[in-house]
Amino acid sequence: MKKRYEYIAVFNYADDGISIEFPDLPGCLPCADTTEEAIKNAKEAMGLHLWSMEQDGDEIPEPTPVNEITLEKGDVPVLIDVFMPPIRERLRTRFVKKTLSLPAWLAAKADDEGVNFSKVLQNALMDYLDVHQQ
Repeated sequence: MKKRYEYIAVFNYADDGISIEFPDLPGCLPCADTTEEAIKNAKEAMGLHLWSMEQDGDEIPEPTPVNEITLEKGDVPVLIDVFMPPIRERLRTRFVKKTLSLPAWLAAKADDEGVNFSKVLQNALMDYLDVHQQ
């Protein structure tokens, strides 16, 4: 996996905002109201899109050279780059919500004792799976 990716995003300025398209990354279509927001949103969307492709084992395309990208009226090509290690780390360590069931008496006792259910479950799962926090 590469540490850094660079792709051309095509910003299209219209009265209702900026639409963004990545010719090399179909389906990655953020939008924004300002150029500053468009750059930020393009970086975030591209990073998430590429992370998803990595997770799915999809082939990540080589970037098309800017002089080979077809532009329409109002289109502006913008080079967007993302540094993937922090994105991968953030997504790897994100928390997910799980629903579980407990006997009412046990839940009540734990509530009375101020138990942090999430922390206890995390610790129990790490012990059960013999893993340490990564």
